[in-house]
Amino acid sequence: MKSIKDIKQIALDTIRLEAVAISNLENFINNDFASSVEKIFYCKGRVVITGIGKSAIIASKIVSTLNSTGTPAIFMHAADAIHGDLGIVQNDDIVICISNSGNTPEIKVLVPMLKSLGACLIGMTGNSKSFLARQSDFVINTAVESEAAPGNPAPTTSTTAQLVMGDAIAVCLLQCRGFSQKDFARYHPGGSLGKQLYLKAEDLYVVNEKPAVDINADIKTVIIEISGKRLGSTAVLDKNKIVGVITDGDLRRMLEKDLNIATLKAKDIMGKNPKTISPHTMAVDALQIMRSHNITQLLVEDGGTYAGILHLHDILQEGII
Repeated sequence: MKSIKDIKQIALDTIRLEAVAISNLENFINNDFASSVEKIFYCKGRVVITGIGKSAIIASKIVSTLNSTGTPAIFMHAADAIHGDLGIVQNDDIVICISNSGNTPEIKVLVPMLKSLGACLIGMTGNSKSFLARQSDFVINTAVESEAAPGNPAPTTSTTAQLVMGDAIAVCLLQCRGFSQKDFARYHPGGSLGKQLYLKAEDLYVVNEKPAVDINADIKTVIIEISGKRLGSTAVLDKNKIVGVITDGDLRRMLEKDLNIATLKAKDIMGKNPKTISPHTMAVDALQIMRSHNITQLLVEDGGTYAGILHLHDILQEGII
């Protein structure tokens, strides 16, 4: 077992070796790389990405990145492809084949089959003289000087290089497409960004109770309404029009004053001109209003009529912060 000091040094050496390898990839951003991006951009089909071993795992990740940024992609395992899955490849597809050596038996079987289908083949390999490189229409070089572990051929630096080059392709395509935050949210409706761009007040407040009291309601009625509806506040209405709001804090402040509670009405303790939003207000905008005014509820007004209350917790529960 290595000492704590040795373990820390090994980790640092690994990170530094991989950082150098990634930096060296700048030398491989050439015409073949640019032409590959251009070819994919104008592709009428999908990008089929294949590989074997650790390269297959990297291929699967690149597929996910492309799909989430607007480029249709599909993963095909090289071993499965030569045993029947080659039917995945369609006429208008482009195939990216990932292999560090470019000479594995599966690749040597698969590549001629792809060529016979007339598929445009982009080879991503660390060996520019390999079988894969020679057979490819375009070659994306991911060569590294060595893996992170000296004398150990386990893929480390090489797969990191593949991953980074895949990200470079995805980001180039993203910017070529003018892919925006709204586009990203369309593919990630369940993520926090998607919710920020799509979730509205009407998606949240409708599940809440709708506390409301008349402007002339007595204090007991106000307390029962706030307590029963459990939102910490109630709207104050005059003929269903919002004229004020009463919160838990208003009740506490009322009790601190020397007042005759028995004679007080809702209009005597309500906050006038409360902050209101429409049902169509974006949830993220509602959150900003709450933060800027240091409040936890907003009254929702629909066409001049009281519709309900949006609470801070409703927004936070959706992961919008």
